[in-house]
Amino acid sequence: MKALIIVDLQNDFLPGGALPVPHGDEVIPLANELQRHFELVLATQDWHPSDHGSFAANHKGKKPGDRIILDGIEQILWPLHCIQNTPGAEFAPSFDTSRIAHVFHKGIDPLIDSYSTFFDNAHRRHTGLAHYLEKRSIKDIYLIGLALDYCVKYSALDAHQLGLNAHVILD
Repeated sequence: MKALIIVDLQNDFLPGGALPVPHGDEVIPLANELQRHFELVLATQDWHPSDHGSFAANHKGKKPGDRIILDGIEQILWPLHCIQNTPGAEFAPSFDTSRIAHVFHKGIDPLIDSYSTFFDNAHRRHTGLAHYLEKRSIKDIYLIGLALDYCVKYSALDAHQLGLNAHVILD
């Protein structure tokens, strides 16, 4: 069996959101269409507490784009985004979530960010996704979502390290 993993199709990553990916909304129709071709559809949400260490607003004198050392690793600072239980953290309204079997949250530890759908940035804590896939004997995953240069990229790299066959869907 193969799985489609839809990464972070959340309001804050869409045009008009707190941390918009240019043309990020254009991936939604394809993500919706692809779901019918997969027996298993999973999704992730960036799910930060308001005191998350990756937020520039939580560091006096810092601004988005600055870099700091957070819990021993370099961290780029971001604007406030995808704060748990806020409209910005919700899935995009046009994103069809009816076929999603499970949603995995990432970025929940305030001391470390998590770009990958599998681990935090230091690989200290897992999201549960790898175990979920292993339990179902899934080796082939297809990734689509936002942002390609961060969360999708690091998810594909971690999937490869875990011995999974990762395919990134661009369009």
